[in-house]
Amino acid sequence: MPKRPNTPCKHPNCSRLVAYGNKYCNEHKPLHTDEVRSASSRGYNRQWQKASKAFLQEHPICEICKSKGRYTKATVVDHIIPHRGNRELFWDRSNWQSLCKSCHDTKTMTEDRYIKYEYNNILLSKINTSKTQ
Repeated sequence: MPKRPNTPCKHPNCSRLVAYGNKYCNEHKPLHTDEVRSASSRGYNRQWQKASKAFLQEHPICEICKSKGRYTKATVVDHIIPHRGNRELFWDRSNWQSLCKSCHDTKTMTEDRYIKYEYNNILLSKINTSKTQ
């Protein structure tokens, strides 16, 4: 049986080849730990399932479709601002919206796709303040 070819690392501007089925090379794997953790380890456990089911019963129509004049049944509770592991933001109901799967997938692939690494902002602000002094 032929072996599948290696694929490029998915990290921006990295051209290293990785075995089929892996997304990142060994150097970039630690930078993308959220993508490889299970859903339950990211907080989507039984407690979340109960809370999201209740939220969908309270808000049964997709918010994005409703804004376009369509009435589509919502099946997913979306975090308006991606929580990125922040437990307080994860459970903040004012940050939740009900969406249909199609709208959720579109939003996730456009708005929520790129992770903003906060440590870069902190590092940059320290560098900028040291340059002005």
